[in-house]
Amino acid sequence: MTYTEAHFEDLVWQVEAGADEAIEETAGFLHWRAAQPHGLALSPEPSLRGGRQKPPAPFSPGLRSAAPPSIQELRQKKAERPMPPLPPLSPTSAAPPVLITATSLAELRAALESFEGCELKQTAMSLVFADGNPEADIMIIGDVPAEEEDRQGCPFAGASGQLLDKMLAAIGLDRTNVYLTNLVFWRPPGNRTPSEVEVAACLPFTEQHIRLKAPKVIILFGALTVKTLLRTKDPFSKLRGRWGEYVPAMGDSPSLAIKCLPMYHPTYLMRQPSAKRQAWADLLNLKKELTILSP
Repeated sequence: MTYTEAHFEDLVWQVEAGADEAIEETAGFLHWRAAQPHGLALSPEPSLRGGRQKPPAPFSPGLRSAAPPSIQELRQKKAERPMPPLPPLSPTSAAPPVLITATSLAELRAALESFEGCELKQTAMSLVFADGNPEADIMIIGDVPAEEEDRQGCPFAGASGQLLDKMLAAIGLDRTNVYLTNLVFWRPPGNRTPSEVEVAACLPFTEQHIRLKAPKVIILFGALTVKTLLRTKDPFSKLRGRWGEYVPAMGDSPSLAIKCLPMYHPTYLMRQPSAKRQAWADLLNLKKELTILSP
């Protein structure tokens, strides 16, 4: 028979699998089956209960038209074959940089409503943009909307919002004195932590949100918000309760840096009531700073 490319492929496979001698006249089982003379049935397998196996047919040199290639020739032939073209690179999952041109909070909200660059939008019920007083000196930024926030389209709703209202009331504030928003504007499914790609998709809008709001003080709730906006790898435990500065993105004047205070998120305080003592100390710290800013 004449050896084809398929036979060479099968022999190469056997060599690479560790075969070092030939035990059949053709390349392998699949090609051996195909090489049987037309109409010739395969001999049955030997019985497992005993009996003689029919001896194989004697070797006939006439079945071969040429000597099989050596292992070295097979390897050489494989090396000479051109490599198949590589598949195109899949596009990166990271969102491309977004140019935010909104010049007002209303325009920024409209831009988010038409934005399709964050996959969280596909599973969320609503856009959670902001609440409170847009003219307030204090801006509070949480991490991500929870279930009730997603349902109402309002940040700090539900039980965590009620706790926040009590925290603000303890130092003489309410939602008419603060402006509330989140780092991410759509709820992740199952309240999971958003991915880096999802956070990166929202971050330009969050930074423009801060730029347009221009608060005197920012309260950062939660480790994700703190590490993202302060661009730090320091542990949250080291930063909580200590005043720092939010420095705007590149291109803005460094003089626009805004004082910020990292604090425990109300949702965390609901799970860890023992941390409320530290949260109370942070609130007193905030009250003292506000007194200095507004004598």
